[in-house]
Amino acid sequence: MVKEILLAGAGGFAGSALRYAVSAAVVSLPLQGGLPVGTFAVNAAGSLAIGVLAAWLPPGGWQVFAMAGFCGGFTTFSAFSLETVRLMRSGQVGMAAAYAAGSVIVCLLFAGLGLWLGGKLSRCGRGAVVNDM
Repeated sequence: MVKEILLAGAGGFAGSALRYAVSAAVVSLPLQGGLPVGTFAVNAAGSLAIGVLAAWLPPGGWQVFAMAGFCGGFTTFSAFSLETVRLMRSGQVGMAAAYAAGSVIVCLLFAGLGLWLGGKLSRCGRGAVVNDM
């Protein structure tokens, strides 16, 4: 159990550091218009990654490191929630609704795409298909 906790912590450190770097890079792009695109991009990429990893990695240490740790540190659902509430409080209710709906739809699609891609990888002999978490 201690080993798994340390693996999750190490993965979380790496995921959190990458989340900060990706979000900062995306926020600097001139395409925002008030939409928190950094968090949106990180949540979409994290959803894709966790889908691939769930289908590709066999249960065990690497799955704990990658899924619970890295993806848990990388994705930012709590930040998404806060940003949605802030958009609503600032009177941008339409933007908040579009952001929330877009995030949920895109992230679900990306998680499904990730499972499909991971399944393709596992059929190449590199992992075990995981149907549930």
